[in-house]
Amino acid sequence: MLQELLCQRKDVLMILPYVAIVQEKISSLSSFGIELGFFVEEYAGSKGKFPPIKRREKKSLYIATIEKGHSLVNSLIETGRISSLGLVVVDELHMIGEGSRGAILEMTLAKVLYTSKTTQIIGMSATLSNVEDLQEFLQAEYYTSQFRPVELKEYLKINDIVYEVDSKAENGMTFSRLLNYKYSDTLKKMDPDYLVALVTEVIPNYSCLVFCPTKKNCENVAEMICRFLSKDYLKHREKEKHELIKNLKNISSGNLCPVLKHTIPFGVAYHHSGLTSDERKLLEEAYSIGVLCLFTCTSTLAAGVNLPARRVILRAPYVAKEFLKRNQYQQMIGRAGRAGIDTMGESILILQEKDKQQVLELISRPPENCYSCLVQEFTKGIQTLCLSLIGLKVATNLDDICHFMNGTFFGVQQKILLKEKNLLEITVESLRHLTEKGLLQKDTLFKSKEEHQYNFHITKLGRASFKGTIDLAYCDILYRDLKKGLEGLVLESLLHLIYLTTPYDLAFQCVPDWMIYFRQFSQLSPAEQNVAALLGVSESFIWKKASGQAVKKKVDKDVVNRLYLSFVLYTLLKETNIWRVSEKFNLPRGYIQNLLTGAASFSACVLHFCEELEEFWVYRALLVELTKKLTYCVKAELIPLMEVTGVLEGRAKQLYNAGYKSLVHLANANPEVLIRTIDHLSRHQAKKIVSSAKMLLHEKAEALQEEVEELLRLPSDFPGIVSSSIEKA
Repeated sequence: MLQELLCQRKDVLMILPYVAIVQEKISSLSSFGIELGFFVEEYAGSKGKFPPIKRREKKSLYIATIEKGHSLVNSLIETGRISSLGLVVVDELHMIGEGSRGAILEMTLAKVLYTSKTTQIIGMSATLSNVEDLQEFLQAEYYTSQFRPVELKEYLKINDIVYEVDSKAENGMTFSRLLNYKYSDTLKKMDPDYLVALVTEVIPNYSCLVFCPTKKNCENVAEMICRFLSKDYLKHREKEKHELIKNLKNISSGNLCPVLKHTIPFGVAYHHSGLTSDERKLLEEAYSIGVLCLFTCTSTLAAGVNLPARRVILRAPYVAKEFLKRNQYQQMIGRAGRAGIDTMGESILILQEKDKQQVLELISRPPENCYSCLVQEFTKGIQTLCLSLIGLKVATNLDDICHFMNGTFFGVQQKILLKEKNLLEITVESLRHLTEKGLLQKDTLFKSKEEHQYNFHITKLGRASFKGTIDLAYCDILYRDLKKGLEGLVLESLLHLIYLTTPYDLAFQCVPDWMIYFRQFSQLSPAEQNVAALLGVSESFIWKKASGQAVKKKVDKDVVNRLYLSFVLYTLLKETNIWRVSEKFNLPRGYIQNLLTGAASFSACVLHFCEELEEFWVYRALLVELTKKLTYCVKAELIPLMEVTGVLEGRAKQLYNAGYKSLVHLANANPEVLIRTIDHLSRHQAKKIVSSAKMLLHEKAEALQEEVEELLRLPSDFPGIVSSSIEKA
């Protein structure tokens, strides 16, 4: 990436699977950008400019999630700038075979290959099997290595015997040792898997991860282990653990999860999606510097932030109720062994006798094959691809679209994946569906009356859906909702706007608590009740549901669910306290934060949707402000600090209270002073925060400078405009 930015003078796109990893990379690479003179730009959640700012001098390293990477490539193709992209780096390339996100990743790479002959693609993965298909799709060379900086030893534990995984042995394993740990009858009953014995062999001097099948199991296991740890563990880095608890309370307005309150003094914590981002960040920081030595976690941590351990224990060969896949197993055990810290790493998979055969097959087989999801994910796959190809004018007739499709990962695998229909039939079906939906129009008839002689062009609704990256399953519903909203948009509160930006897919999965729903409904102001009335949801309907009565009147279930989630978001924006909202709605605080993140991202999408449709001009300014509120959900004075990657609400409050009230203050801060001023901040984190702030300030200043220079090139008829812009800069 550095070679491309500094020597070839081209921009670079790095695609990562999760927002947390994007932010981690932004923080760690910003200091390179400042020292070596390139920009590091974040494209995740609701962040990112489309098209990106055109730089004349310095080059940009775009770090993006899968979805934002796709939007970025689309905007570069549309503005004729795709050749400015010298390199695309994809981490966790095997995700190309995982559902709708895999389909989006495939579309992105296929478009880069089709529209630019000069852009190089590098894909990386530790868990790929059918590499030949990907090689053909990406027209790629293949490099592989078994080298590991720290040796990893794999073990299996059945009852009280530990076996070492050995591919040369007859049944794939050899006897290693007998667990010799004195268990009382109580401990045997509470810990039949000998977890306490296994973790106490490494903690507190070394770190340990225990992967559990469910979130609840994480919390139970953390508490169970602490119940049987000796009191000596309380003394290990006692002062720092006390500081961690204090900081967790500070970021949560005095609240602390009772499980964490009990486990942290022992150096133990759980880690799963039920935690808020602030809590996760503090716990991860404490784990990284050894204040916490044991995490009980779900499988998502395996593909998430960089938290390695001396020993990784898999509590069971299951993720929820599903048996472990080879890819998942490799991801989890891959966390064992910390380069530069440990000389070795080890993994232990705990299993019951009944699962032995299945586990032996699991550890001996190669990773699962990777298959295209372009056709399985119909509205997020092939239909979206066809719409964007026509919208970008990359391919506008059936022959060209089929030619493009043959070059995709799906095109390479079509003989394996297609049983009944061929590629041509599937493409025709997709184009017909898009035309019937009013997203495409047939344009010109060439020589014959055959289907593939038509040229297609994108309609206004199609362009709005494509530009807003709206799931095509919901684009017509969104249009109807926005159109209906124009008839009586209630602006006395934010509730109506929030409803319009509440993600449809989350509403479809929602199961309201009807008593809480009724309680919230009865507290609405007249203006807020007016919103519910416009949507066709009455108080009497909610009361009947809450009291278990039969409801004769038919009400749209999806609207009811979406309004319920709107209440959650509306309450959160008013109170800006996840804990209080969590108690009020009896929902996990992590779920509420994910809802907020989803709403912020969808709000940005709806804004782009409205920008393409003149009739929705009224929504534009309103949605700019709402997106900002949903993105940060804090008091206005903290927003400038939270624009800095890695600074969440808790840290922003600490910085603000310490006198760092603006981006300029933070960019000019001395990391050594920050460490002394801000509780529980390591030198490494302080440097990251300062370099991220400098990078952001630098970007803003450069953008203004470019704007001024652009205006100075205008004819002399516009002196007033030029002078006012220079003053602004």
